[in-house]
Amino acid sequence: MDEGKRVLMGMTTAALKEVAQSLGMPAFTGGQIARWLYQQHVTNIDEMTNISKQNRERLKASYTVGAMAPVDCQRSKDGTVKYLFPVRCDSVATNDEGKFVETVFIPDGDRGTLCVSCQVGCKMNCLFCQTGKQGWHGNLTVGDILNQIYSLPERDLLTNVVFMGQGEPMDNLDAVLQATERLTADDGYQWSPKRITVSSVGIRGKLKRFLDESQCHVAISMHTPQHEQRLRLMPAEGQMTIEEVVALLREYDFTHQRRCSFEYICFSGLNDTLAHARDIVRLVEGLECRVNLIRFHAIPDVDLPSADEQRMERMRDFLTARGVFTTIRASRGEDIFAACGLLSTARQQEPKTT
Repeated sequence: MDEGKRVLMGMTTAALKEVAQSLGMPAFTGGQIARWLYQQHVTNIDEMTNISKQNRERLKASYTVGAMAPVDCQRSKDGTVKYLFPVRCDSVATNDEGKFVETVFIPDGDRGTLCVSCQVGCKMNCLFCQTGKQGWHGNLTVGDILNQIYSLPERDLLTNVVFMGQGEPMDNLDAVLQATERLTADDGYQWSPKRITVSSVGIRGKLKRFLDESQCHVAISMHTPQHEQRLRLMPAEGQMTIEEVVALLREYDFTHQRRCSFEYICFSGLNDTLAHARDIVRLVEGLECRVNLIRFHAIPDVDLPSADEQRMERMRDFLTARGVFTTIRASRGEDIFAACGLLSTARQQEPKTT
C-alpha cells in the first residue's frame, strides 16, 4: 500500500499544483497530474508519461496514486456484484491493519449504479443493519471513497453513484463532500450532481451543512415515522428526530434539479401498517419527495420479520393515492447479501498472519 506515502487521488488541481511546486516542479505539472488521475485513471505515477522521468521519481518518493484493486468479489445470479476493497482508513479508533469495505455494482439495462461505503463499520447501530454490528473502526479517506469508483472493473458502465453502503455519510462529511466535489468538478470526473445520491439517518448540524454545500440528491433513512419505534430501530433518532429532519428538509427546494427521497425498509406487521402510512402522509405533507419501500430479507442475528409483498403493495397504493410518490425497490443481489456487511465482517474477523 506504499506505506508512508501521501495519496494523490482525491486532491484538487489547486492542491496538486502545490504538490508540484513543493517538489521543485512548475505549477502546470499539477494540472497534468490531475488529468492523468481523473481523465486517464492511471494506476501508478510511471504512467504519467508527459512528466519527465526525473520529476516522476521525485513524485514517487513521497506520493502514490492510491489505486487499489478489490481483493474479493461475489457475483449474484441477477448480475449484481459485491466487491471487497482494502482501505487505508483515516482511523483514530484503532491501529489495526487489514480494513475492508464493501462496494456493490448493480447493472440494470442501460443503467449502472454503484453503492459506495464511507466508513469501516458504523456508529449508528441500527437494529436491522449488519454493518452497525461491526462497531466503528474509522473513516474512509477521500482516496478510499473515490477508489471504489476509480478501481471498479465496471467503472465505464457507471451512470450513478449512491452513498448507501457501509457507514453514515454525515459522520464522515468532510471526506464525502470532497469526494462528491471531485466527481462533479470540471477538472474532475465532470459528473452532474444529479448522478449522485447521499443517504443519511439525519445528523444534527451535519445534514444542514450537506444540504447547504452540495447539490447532490439526498436520501433519508426513515424506516418508520413514529418516534418511539424509530428510536428502538435507530438510536440516531435520539439525537435528531425524523420530525426535525423533515422540518429541515422543508427549508430547501426539491422541485427542480435536486431530489429528496426517504428509504423505508419494511418489516411485516411491524412498520407496514395503514397507521404507519397515515403517519407518513402527515409527516411529509407539502414536501416534494418520494418514498422507496425496501424489502427486508432475514440476515444473521437480526430478529426482525421479513417483508410481506402484499402489505408493501397496500402501503405503496395508500401513499400514492394520497399524493406521496412511492415505489417498491426491486431486490437485487439477495443471494449474495448485497445489502449487508457480511463479506467485510468475515474478512476482518480472519486471524491475522505474522
